[in-house]
Amino acid sequence: MSTLNIKSSGKILGATVEGLDLSQPLDQASFDSIIDALGEYGVLCFHGQDLDEASLKHFSSRFGTLEINVANTFKDPNHPEVMILSNIVEDGKPIGIADAGQDWHTDMSYSSTIAFANVLYAIKVPRREGKALGCTSFANMHAAYEDLPDDVKQKLATATATHDFNKFWEMMRREKGSTRPPLTPEQRKAKPPVSHPVFLTHPITGRKVLYANPGYTVCIDGWPEKESEEMLEFLFKHQLDPKYQYTHEWNEHDVLMWENIGTLHNAVADYAPDEPRLIKRCQIMADWIFDSPQAQALGADREPR
Repeated sequence: MSTLNIKSSGKILGATVEGLDLSQPLDQASFDSIIDALGEYGVLCFHGQDLDEASLKHFSSRFGTLEINVANTFKDPNHPEVMILSNIVEDGKPIGIADAGQDWHTDMSYSSTIAFANVLYAIKVPRREGKALGCTSFANMHAAYEDLPDDVKQKLATATATHDFNKFWEMMRREKGSTRPPLTPEQRKAKPPVSHPVFLTHPITGRKVLYANPGYTVCIDGWPEKESEEMLEFLFKHQLDPKYQYTHEWNEHDVLMWENIGTLHNAVADYAPDEPRLIKRCQIMADWIFDSPQAQALGADREPR
């Protein structure tokens, strides 16, 4: 049995987990400790890991079903659940998605089964004058909810909002130099807009979180368009207050795991095409976490009301 040492970042999110080799099977006590730490810290870093695609997939799948991205590109040929994030071009062709996650969002809020967690493994980290580039920033949605004015909490207590995959996709297509094509009708059909409660009960902590994000949330259901736009503008500005933010500075062989229910994230695009970045990613669906006995006891409910 592994002996874990979990060290808080001392900031609003983030902790380092020591004492685990993620290439080896995860025992139940370590699994339980990681789940608890995700609830407490939101973002966990495991330094100095040595993983191939199979071991990255195996570790990640311990926490839920792994998504195969709807874009259906830049997957590992033998392990399609492993996605390649990279700006590297070989023989005139990109080897990965170069602009993944480059604005504030919550993964898979556009899906009827939302994302529970992400697991990213850094292979190449861009550096300039010794400083790591391509950091990943996070925002704490437990704290964002708690600080909302009481009248806003009351107005949105039973509200749902629509999330649409195409919103973020089109936003990235408008970025200078983007090579993303429009989504095909088949891709749009695979990920139609969905609704989720604006406030979710977190399945690990039992506390409310603000579950709306600038990347995918398009409207508050049933509200007049102007009123919906104004409220979303307020929520997006509120949740991105710097006091809720934490930034991870990558090193090679870092594994970074975060839970998507109580956080937003943003991949900071401060590196050039000739500064190589290569990360492998698995995305874990929330297909059991809300149905766990602990979550049920806490009253967690992801379903639209």
